[in-house]
Amino acid sequence: MKSLVLAEKPSVARELARVLGCNQTHKSYIEGNQYIVTWALGHLIELKMPENYDPKYKVWRLEELPIIPDKMGLKVIKQTSHQFKAIEGLASRKDVDEFIIATDAGREGELVARWILQRINWRKPIKRLWISSQTDRAIKDGFKQLKPGKHFENLYESAVCRAEADWLIGLNVSRALTTKYKDPLSAGRVQTPTLAMVLEREDEINKFVPKDYWTIQAKIGALTAEWEHNGEKRIFSKEKAEQIQTMLTNKKAVLKSIDRKQKTDSQPMPYDLTELQRDANKRFGFSAKKTSNVLQGLYEQHKLVTYPRTVSTRKEVCINY
Repeated sequence: MKSLVLAEKPSVARELARVLGCNQTHKSYIEGNQYIVTWALGHLIELKMPENYDPKYKVWRLEELPIIPDKMGLKVIKQTSHQFKAIEGLASRKDVDEFIIATDAGREGELVARWILQRINWRKPIKRLWISSQTDRAIKDGFKQLKPGKHFENLYESAVCRAEADWLIGLNVSRALTTKYKDPLSAGRVQTPTLAMVLEREDEINKFVPKDYWTIQAKIGALTAEWEHNGEKRIFSKEKAEQIQTMLTNKKAVLKSIDRKQKTDSQPMPYDLTELQRDANKRFGFSAKKTSNVLQGLYEQHKLVTYPRTVSTRKEVCINY
């Protein structure tokens, strides 16, 4: 009997197949003595659209909102239906007795696989490959320590909640805005509050009124000291600044106390994607997308870093040695 292994992308599937000794290459899968490795193309399944529940929703009308199905349904994405049919055919083979989810180790990767399994009505055992690196050693170790699929059901449920929330908020609010204002407008669970924060900040910037201030510095031997009062170094009155400067000119400084403290700085944690994007932009002017693309290449093609898209603060992007 054989195990059907599902990767998220063809490039990952080829790496898994090579390490697992699968050498019979077909259009939609690669087969070996023990494993059949196939792949998704990102999401192959998606939530049904409103018109899939009722044809009347093809026309957007404000009075028919909100659209809340009794139960969310799934449908095969038309553009990639050929790959779904290939997976469905492999899953129905009599020599296949278990399914190994080898999609990306994260919430969306889990959703990609589980929706496929739900759609093909899979009833046989499910195991999970959970690795954050694509080196040969990591893949081999991962297949030696496959985890039961039921251990990741909560992760799958959280992904479903996210997808359904996006659907309910995004579709309903977008339709409401578009029909009310007769203009193609969009809204979303993440998009809308993010845009609100950007606009609030822009409003603060536009309302900002610049105000002149002065600071006073003194050279004391090798040290540079700054005038400060109640934690504030800025002086907003030129007359006051001049008075303080006159009062201090040619006067002696008195050192009242010295505080000595020993500190230990731990080595910085490995980068997560967000922090790396921030530093790459600051140092090299890279956009977030460029950094993400470079990092994905280092992960998939060169195997130099761990999985870059994890949401866990304990599984950061680090270099493989």
